[in-house]
Amino acid sequence: MTTELALGTYHCQDIPRAAAHAVTQAVSWIDTAPNYRSGRAHALLAPILARHPETKVSTKTGFFSKAEAAAAVKAGVLTDTQANAGHSLRPEFLRWQTDRTLATLGRADTVFVHNPEHGADDREALHEQLHQAFAILEEYAHEGRIGGYGVATWSGLQTAAFSVTKLLTIAQEAAGGHHHLRAMQLPVSLVMAKPIVTALDSHGPLLQARAADLEVFASSPLHGGALPGMITQELAELVEPGHTPAQAALRVVASTPGVTQILLGTSSPAHWDAAAHTVALPPLPHQTLRKVIDVLAT
Repeated sequence: MTTELALGTYHCQDIPRAAAHAVTQAVSWIDTAPNYRSGRAHALLAPILARHPETKVSTKTGFFSKAEAAAAVKAGVLTDTQANAGHSLRPEFLRWQTDRTLATLGRADTVFVHNPEHGADDREALHEQLHQAFAILEEYAHEGRIGGYGVATWSGLQTAAFSVTKLLTIAQEAAGGHHHLRAMQLPVSLVMAKPIVTALDSHGPLLQARAADLEVFASSPLHGGALPGMITQELAELVEPGHTPAQAALRVVASTPGVTQILLGTSSPAHWDAAAHTVALPPLPHQTLRKVIDVLAT
C-alpha cells in the first residue's frame, strides 16, 4: 500500500486553513481529538468535513479538555477527582464523549482509544479496560455510527503494555468474532526509531498491523517540529542528496515498511505541498534506511 500524507491537528495552529488546503489536495485522512486546540478542534473541522464527505476523519476518546471535564462532571459521568485526571476510559464517559464527538464533528470513520496505557498501571486491568472500550465501540460500529475503531498510543507498544496481536485478540473477544478494529496510530520518526528498526528486521508492530489489514498512522514524524533542527545536513544528504533535514525525516518515515498514513500538522500550504511531494517520492532502499539508523546509533 502506498504511504500517504494525512493532516494531523495536534500541533496544527490554524486548523481551518490547514484543512481547507489539505482537502483541495485530495487528502484521504484528517486526524483529530476532542482535546486538541483546547477542545475546539472538532468545531473548527466540522464545516470543512461537511463540505467534503470524501475525506475520512479519525478522532479519539480518552483525553478531554477542561471545558469537557466540567461538562462531564455536570452530566454525572465523571466525579471531580476523575475529571482532574484529564483522561478516562470509563464506559459511561466513553459513550458520553463519543456521542458529543459525533454531534459536533458530524461523523467519525475511526475512533481511536487514546493512549490507553494512561488508564491502568496493572496490565491485566488495562486489557480489561480495553475490552470494555472495544465492546462499546463495536456497538457504535454495528449501528453504523462510526466506521470502526483503533488504538492511538505513544508508549503502550514500546513498553509492551499491549501488542498488536493482543489488541486483535481483545477485539475478537469484544466483538464475539468479526471485529471493527481498523487502525493503529503510533510515533514513528528518527527520534522514535524502534518501529523503523523492527520493520526493517521483518517484525514489530508496523508489519503486524499491516498483516492484519489495519491502517497504520505514523504520528509525530518530525517530533513536534523539533526533529529538523536535530538532523545535520550531512545526515540529510545520506538520505538523499539535496534533501533538507525536514525532507530527510519525512522520507525515512514514508519509506518505512508498514506505514500507510503520515500525520503532519502544518498550517502552511507551502509546507504541506513540499511534504506531500517528499512523501510521494519512491521509497528509499532498506540499506539506506539501515545506514541512517546506524549513524544515529553512533
